[in-house]
Amino acid sequence: MTETPYPFGEPERLDLDPRYLALQSDDPVTRVRMPYGSPAWLLTRYEDVKLVLADPRFSRRLASGEDEPRRTPEVIDDGILSMDPPDHTRVRRVVAGAFTIRRAEELRERTRKIADRLVTEFVDRGAPADLLSDFGKPLPIEVIGELLGVPAGERPAFQVNADAFMSDTALSPERGRRHFADIKRQMAELLDHRRRHPADDLLGMMVAAQADGRLTEPELVRMAVFLVIAGYETTARQLANFVYTLLTRDRWADLLADRSLVRGAVEELLRVVPLAAFAQFPRYATEDVELSGVLVRAGERVIPVLAAANLDPRVFTDPHELNFHRDEATHLGFSHGIHRCLGAPLAQMELEVGLTVLLDRLPGLRIAAAPGELRWNTGMRLRGLNSLPVAW
Repeated sequence: MTETPYPFGEPERLDLDPRYLALQSDDPVTRVRMPYGSPAWLLTRYEDVKLVLADPRFSRRLASGEDEPRRTPEVIDDGILSMDPPDHTRVRRVVAGAFTIRRAEELRERTRKIADRLVTEFVDRGAPADLLSDFGKPLPIEVIGELLGVPAGERPAFQVNADAFMSDTALSPERGRRHFADIKRQMAELLDHRRRHPADDLLGMMVAAQADGRLTEPELVRMAVFLVIAGYETTARQLANFVYTLLTRDRWADLLADRSLVRGAVEELLRVVPLAAFAQFPRYATEDVELSGVLVRAGERVIPVLAAANLDPRVFTDPHELNFHRDEATHLGFSHGIHRCLGAPLAQMELEVGLTVLLDRLPGLRIAAAPGELRWNTGMRLRGLNSLPVAW
């Protein structure tokens, strides 16, 4: 059986490799081999991807101990993302209440105050500013830090180690292990401090859950680390990506004219702007399942490509266009099923607030560098710029 090498190459800015959409049209379930691990089926159509993400016949837990398809020599510890029910349900239930839509809305005004302060600080320093380091990164790290109960003085160290954890091939395996060990050690020390000094925050709630047997000690540390990384890194990258997309596609003016479009714009940007540098998190079929006419046999691996599914013309009209009034199928920007992003309501609120504050405070925002001068991530798990110079 022919196996296509995957990934197809380093991502080009925020553009999806055209080979994904070619496969989506002609070979939507195609055999691929990643640099390490077993071969797998790459899925590019919306209906196949959505089914695999939600169907219990496809397991994440079975990847444990297997030669999982991957980009790196070592298997990355993805914590709760590598679990199936009932363990996944038990662990997720401990923290789910902190990430509801209602809780996110309760944090909206506080998030706006943080965003306003950050804008004031970089405006006072003068143009150009780096929208990523001066705004995109500090906004979510402050919000998730306050929610969890991470002291302000410790957040920069968490931020450095979280950035390193998102390295795919940019750092050596040894350096990656060192950063991951550092962030686990930091979190274990913080959790131990919370045991000695109880507080009414998310870490305090998680410590209580471990004490009464709902979490094991390793699960407690991994989950706390996961919340810091996921609650910070993805939102930081996408906030800068969204501003870049709006400015380079000449859609900033639409939101300046009508703030009511911001929520729809965030939804549409989540659909169109790919975040992951390549497909990841393979599932293992627990029984034979047919996908787009191809029989995937029990024990075989499938790798869903969410970014391609979000551009499937069978589901989305003019899929490459930014339509802030789109009323079609739900995008998969936050994934789907039991592994749908736990912090989706929080991330969506932060993206809405971040864009709104920038629109209100800096209506003349513009990129302060020529396209060829912008530098993009390479060797990382997430797409994005190394910096986004802006003026106003």
